Amino acid sequence: MSIRSLNAANELALLGPDENRLYKNIARTLIEELQSGTYGVGDKMPAERDLALRMGVSRPVIREAMLALEVLGLIEVRIGAGTFVVRLPGESDAPRFSVSPFELLEARLVFEGEAAALAAVQITDDEIAQLEDLVAAIQSQNESQKAEENADMAFHMTIARATRNAAIERTIEDLWRQRWESPECRLLLEQARTAHVLPVIEEHTAVVEALRTRDPVRARTAMRSHMEAVIQHLLFAVEEKAIAEARNSVAATRRRFGKVA
Repeated sequence: MSIRSLNAANELALLGPDENRLYKNIARTLIEELQSGTYGVGDKMPAERDLALRMGVSRPVIREAMLALEVLGLIEVRIGAGTFVVRLPGESDAPRFSVSPFELLEARLVFEGEAAALAAVQITDDEIAQLEDLVAAIQSQNESQKAEENADMAFHMTIARATRNAAIERTIEDLWRQRWESPECRLLLEQARTAHVLPVIEEHTAVVEALRTRDPVRARTAMRSHMEAVIQHLLFAVEEKAIAEARNSVAATRRRFGKVA
């Protein structure tokens, strides 16, 4: 796992109730700054790293606060350019907080990690074969750049069913439902897909191999590692895509003027 992935995992592990409330306070502060005229329509918002430094919070907290403003239609993220103010809030504007991406990831890490451990001692060879087929289906969707999640969800639900516990299965199914119903989660997923962030085959394969050993500890570790890596994929890859596009643009400009010279 990369240093950035480890940092993201650590931030998720440290994200407790106070931090969850913190992103809501940051969102309210940013709305107040928009209302006071600190930023006007068309203005570019400060980079997330700068806001995080000024407000003394982690960048994932800033990301979630910005998502809340984006759901309200106050700001717009333009890949390769930055985040811009598109509308000023009225007095009645207030963020309508739903399940945030971090809250959902935290819950999935807890439930799906333990589900994988329980499934490891219950899963059948046929279910292992089903998981292998689903990994192949995920890879096929990745290759065709399809923004679908049916194979990914089926993968996780197969493991949930392998626990032989209806309550766990229903809980994990509900977490996936919340992923689609939360405006913040849907928006972040849309941004990630636009940046061509897709499910990582190696992570899913590692989970299958861990389950194949019927070792609960190994299965739990593989699933938790997968969920921790999702933080990097969803919360940082969009920014990395923007940086890469900006670098490519600068390089193209240099090449063009180099030819003229």
